[in-house]
Amino acid sequence: MSVETIDTLVVGAGQAGIALCEHLGQQGVPFLVLEKNRIAESWRTSRWDALVTNGPVWHDRFPNLEFEGNAPDEFVGKDRVADYIEEYASMVKAPVRTGIEVFRAERLPDRAGFRVETSDGVIEATRIVAATGAFQHPVIPAIIPEAADVTQMHSASYRNPDQLNDGAVLVVGAGSSGAQIADELNRAGRNVYLSVGPHDRPPRRYRGRDFVWWLGVLGLWDLAAQAPGTEHVTISVSGAYGGRTMDFRRLGGEGVMLVGRTSKYEDGKIIFADDLLSNVAAGDANYFEMLDAADAYAEAMGLDLPLEPEARAMFPDPDSLTHPIRSLDLAAEGIRTVIWATGFKQDFGWLKVDAFDDRGAPIHQRGVSKEPGVYFLGLPWQSRRGSTFLWGVWHDAKFVADQIAIQRAYANYQGEAAIVPSAAE
Repeated sequence: MSVETIDTLVVGAGQAGIALCEHLGQQGVPFLVLEKNRIAESWRTSRWDALVTNGPVWHDRFPNLEFEGNAPDEFVGKDRVADYIEEYASMVKAPVRTGIEVFRAERLPDRAGFRVETSDGVIEATRIVAATGAFQHPVIPAIIPEAADVTQMHSASYRNPDQLNDGAVLVVGAGSSGAQIADELNRAGRNVYLSVGPHDRPPRRYRGRDFVWWLGVLGLWDLAAQAPGTEHVTISVSGAYGGRTMDFRRLGGEGVMLVGRTSKYEDGKIIFADDLLSNVAAGDANYFEMLDAADAYAEAMGLDLPLEPEARAMFPDPDSLTHPIRSLDLAAEGIRTVIWATGFKQDFGWLKVDAFDDRGAPIHQRGVSKEPGVYFLGLPWQSRRGSTFLWGVWHDAKFVADQIAIQRAYANYQGEAAIVPSAAE
């Protein structure tokens, strides 16, 4: 049986893999994309029903395709994003094969390239791009034992309030997902506890501009790496309900019970760290730092943007902030569900090459692996803060495609380097 061969094999047809298609096509690289599910599957099945984008669609899109039919400042739903990525794939004539899973990829023993085992047979590729993205396997910390009388789920499995058991809910994690889910559940009449860890919380809008605009003009989208000590700090921002600043004092005043980081479980009780006040204070500091930077930029550039002193007014401290709860008896408080909004981990176990550190993280420069012929795309902070956004991954994809084209040019060279006579001759 003959083995299919291809120059470049792209694994994954989410936003990263599809973004790469345009650039590889423009470079004339023969390539193929394999996707084990559907194009943009995670947008359809790993998000809750009411999720909308955290940025307006004038900004959070591929540079050369607008969200047709949507207002520029609209925050669109998850299914619209999935449809948009499919529209882009069609526009660039992406060679995607869906329903094919990649099981293993390893170097060929006797020549350049890789042997790739898939659910549809073997493919040999000169180069491989792992474009499986940043959100592969949900992480649930091993804190509450499975035998505990409470339903545990990851935010990736949450769909809507009606899905949950009756009773109160503990949401662990105050990034964008956790904060938005807690807000939604509270609006649905549930008793909600929100475990708040370290976070940044930018203003949704300030002086007539969305925060994505401010990050852009201030150069913050292009930061190459996180500041030391902030590697695990999440951002809490929301486009839900038309887009509002995510303020934990507001949530507390509306009925959400704020608690510190979830620390451990003992005899049916959840123990929280004594860090709620410091986490909220650090989020406040980040918020005011953003306002200060925006004001300084507007003054320096002479921008005629309306002043907004009311943006510095604070909601009153809720009781859960002034009298922090250090532990909760799950049964006594009627908590029947715990939702872990605690992020994801990557899994490159299928890629059997020497391209990872001792934690399993890719070793790379802007997606170019230390292992020749291997590339990564869709990694958080791959080249900049904005790498996980549609426009950010598009720019990363262009760089990766350019590097592939450069290596193809070197590989195709068959001659002898020209010898240029020196000036003295």
